[in-house]
Amino acid sequence: MRIGVVTFPGSLDDVDAQRAVTYAGAEPVALWHRDHDLRGVDAVVLPGGFSYGDYLRAGAISRFSPVMTEVVDAAEKGMPVLGICNGFQILCESHLLPGALIRNDHRRFACLDQRLRIENNETAWTNEYDPGVEVTIVLKNGEGGYIADEATLDMLEAEGRVVARYLGENPNGSLRAIAGVSNARGNVVGLMPHPEHAIDRLCGPGTDGLGFFGSAVKALANA
Repeated sequence: MRIGVVTFPGSLDDVDAQRAVTYAGAEPVALWHRDHDLRGVDAVVLPGGFSYGDYLRAGAISRFSPVMTEVVDAAEKGMPVLGICNGFQILCESHLLPGALIRNDHRRFACLDQRLRIENNETAWTNEYDPGVEVTIVLKNGEGGYIADEATLDMLEAEGRVVARYLGENPNGSLRAIAGVSNARGNVVGLMPHPEHAIDRLCGPGTDGLGFFGSAVKALANA
């Protein structure tokens, strides 16, 4: 299976995401933001970083990159797409996911090992987790506060589309402590913490993040 990882100007974690794909048993494929070609991949990861320097708003310029035309079209047809941190912001700006990400309520950059609860294990990116399991994954963001209007938040809760929720102290002011959400179909997931930094005990808080990538491999195998 081939999972593409898009590099935008300012992406920082694209190589880390490729490494996580390899750990999960799939072939990582480097995708360039200016190309109108997904190179036949089976899934796509939009990695973390500061695409276009977060000018205007985080992810606001990247949504117009040529590759995003292809990503949006593929996602709407059912391809699994994961947006991590800046990738989550891009997915919201591209209207593949509802809501938006704004500056942390404490106005400081957050960097810590964050406890999460997996709320929905029926998406393409979370099916390897037990429902309600608690995991620890690296969080690092300056604009990680998830917001949406009350009607949207109620809809996400009612439809089980809150994928992960922060435990303990809310690290960025996200409404209802939301750390990640999915689209209605469950093939598109946005996650503010970085699972690609929690795949190896040697350089991270453990291996709790590997399940996100293994889940995509499992979903593709069962498709």
